Amino acid sequence: MTAAKGPTKGPTKGPTKANGPTNGGQPQSARALARDVLARVERDGAYAGRALATALDRGRALSPEDRALTTELVYGVLRRRSRLDRAIDALARTGTGNLDPGVQIALRTAAYQILFLDRIPAYAAVSEGVEACKAIGGRGVAGFANALLRKLARTGEPALPDGAGDPAGYLEAAVGFPAWLVRLLLDELPASEAVAFGDASMTPAPVALRANAPRIARDALVARLAAERPGAALLPSSIAPDAILARRFDAPATTAAWREGLFAVQDAGAQVVAELCGAAPGERILDACAGVGGKTAHLLALSGGQAQVDAVDKAPAKLHDASRTLQRLGLTSARLVAGDLTRPLDSSLTTLGYHRILLDAPCSGLGVLRRHPEALIRRSPDDLAALAAQQLAMLATVAPALRPGGLLTYAVCTFERQECEEVVAAFLRAHPTFQIEPATAAGGRVPWGQLMDPSGAVRTWPQRDDADAFYAVRLRARG
Repeated sequence: MTAAKGPTKGPTKGPTKANGPTNGGQPQSARALARDVLARVERDGAYAGRALATALDRGRALSPEDRALTTELVYGVLRRRSRLDRAIDALARTGTGNLDPGVQIALRTAAYQILFLDRIPAYAAVSEGVEACKAIGGRGVAGFANALLRKLARTGEPALPDGAGDPAGYLEAAVGFPAWLVRLLLDELPASEAVAFGDASMTPAPVALRANAPRIARDALVARLAAERPGAALLPSSIAPDAILARRFDAPATTAAWREGLFAVQDAGAQVVAELCGAAPGERILDACAGVGGKTAHLLALSGGQAQVDAVDKAPAKLHDASRTLQRLGLTSARLVAGDLTRPLDSSLTTLGYHRILLDAPCSGLGVLRRHPEALIRRSPDDLAALAAQQLAMLATVAPALRPGGLLTYAVCTFERQECEEVVAAFLRAHPTFQIEPATAAGGRVPWGQLMDPSGAVRTWPQRDDADAFYAVRLRARG
């Protein structure tokens, strides 16, 4: 595979400076707003999606083009941060490591426009980047930025390794994965697949929707949304029977279909996890790390609203959001419980025993880099052992709450063995009454054969399925 200049295209219209949020009474451009969000992510450890949503909510006067550019810059710079630094450092005689963090962000933002946004004139990116650097560091820094960015616009970035001949070098230089992540990926996948995974992780993910089956079928939802958003591309997922992969589909919560509770936003891989767990009328089900309720709602939908789902999470704010989601979707037979799975379950959750338990455990998030590229600058290989230990402890916590013959589904949104196969193997050694039940036993409408690995677990991948990279496995307790 040969390296390309970049798959991303800029907005169809240039940004304006006449509107947008204010800073000290002055209107902020889309570029300035993007730099502010990037600073929050790097300086404060904010999640990019939340920080961006907050910024765009404050900037309601921004034009659609400026909102699109702000989003493009935030996610583009985070995805390509390492590659941008490589290009910048190659032109900086003394390096950029000692620069003010705000100057570094300004240089990356300008470099991203120069290298990856064909519709943004290079002179405009250079000029605005230089002015931002001047405001932070004065004329000396502005002169340095001007010379560097102009040269980058003339010469482009240094040559990139070829993906076919040097997959490790390509994944580090062109994709921007750290060396430790490249090693893990090449241990898991053939070289060509690893390169494809890297490229897919740098590509914006679709907005994945799930038709709320008790209220509407997927095909009917596609027709309804196409009428509301005629410019959207709405493609049924090949792996999740209720999933729609939507592009050019911004602000789904502003549609009438959303307000009527006809769909939820949920990645296709996450939908496959809920399908693997399954649900039936009359069953008691534990959603052990419920978060904001996406899988709780899906499990209820699979049962036609006739299961009793206990949704547990340690964050009350997430449970509040889950309650609102369930109300909007008309799925109200869930009990929301605050609980910490690093401690024994409350007796109210274990008295009768569950038919099914779903544990979508906290993990490294290496499978969701398309949606959360900030993980590239936050994760290290030292994190994995601690996460695996936590996951194993959570499995041990919920297992006693399962009825004899019940089903425990374990899932993580990552791909590396330490959090996947090794956690499951350790759990099975400590709990010999459990065994892996192949995904094909789940039945239903999911093409399990194409997703199942030799152990019987399920894998989804961005490069194969246009879904986040999930690992999920069914563990059956002997009756």
